[in-house]
Amino acid sequence: MVRRPVAWVVTVLLFAEALGIAAVNWFLGMVADRQQMSLAGVDPDVMETSSKAGAVVFGLYFALCAVAALLVAVRDRAPGLFGRILLISAAVVHALLGALAWGLIGWTAFVFMVVMLALIVLLLMTYDGQEGAGAPGAAGNGPAEPETGSARPDGTAPADAGAPAGGETPAGGTPTAPGGVPAQRDGRREPEAALGR
Repeated sequence: MVRRPVAWVVTVLLFAEALGIAAVNWFLGMVADRQQMSLAGVDPDVMETSSKAGAVVFGLYFALCAVAALLVAVRDRAPGLFGRILLISAAVVHALLGALAWGLIGWTAFVFMVVMLALIVLLLMTYDGQEGAGAPGAAGNGPAEPETGSARPDGTAPADAGAPAGGETPAGGTPTAPGGVPAQRDGRREPEAALGR
């Protein structure tokens, strides 16, 4: 199965992204502080603080997504509600970053983002397919119903195994109604049935 290998690959790549994005943003904050850089008149201290805050926020976000993928890989089960929300949001973020990377960075970053998007979607789809196949009432999974008149698991015959079908005439010549009750003719039971009672 490809489910667990895909989950492990997504886990490793998301942890690498968390470290990489946090390191890049922290480094940019240090550069803005030491060079006293300003953008559109923004104070350099504000730029440093916002860049380092972005490093912490995005690093924790991708780390949480990686933990969700790690739990899927370890348990070999579909993610819970919170984990599913994290992985879906990570797929959306990678799609948006891929669209931006094509114009700002180049096709290599775009290909990486598309590969990450495909892996996350594959992770979600494979475990959703597993849940659908194991659902009660699915084809081939329901308990087989015993046929009418077949023997029971303990070897005994069912109650209606030897009873003739409704309206049939048994060997004695007395027609019977469904359930083995003697049939009536002209509103009265057969004499044999009446005397037997």
